[in-house]
Amino acid sequence: MTKVAEPQFFESTAGQVAAELARRGIAPDQHVTITIEPDDWLAEVRRLTRPGVIAAGWSDADIDRIIDEERDEVQPRLG
Repeated sequence: MTKVAEPQFFESTAGQVAAELARRGIAPDQHVTITIEPDDWLAEVRRLTRPGVIAAGWSDADIDRIIDEERDEVQPRLG
């Protein structure tokens, strides 16, 4: 039976990406996908979604709790 490779995710700074990839044994010619997030992406998402969140009767604390729960669920699979 062939083992299916799972994607790997990690957070790093731009300056540390190459070192982290090398540490994980990723060959320099192996294809990778990198997502660059703006520093304020979470604040921008909150600003855009806040009216809908309030209309649904949710608070920022509710959203923070959900984010933490999802992060805890995903974390063991991150490598």
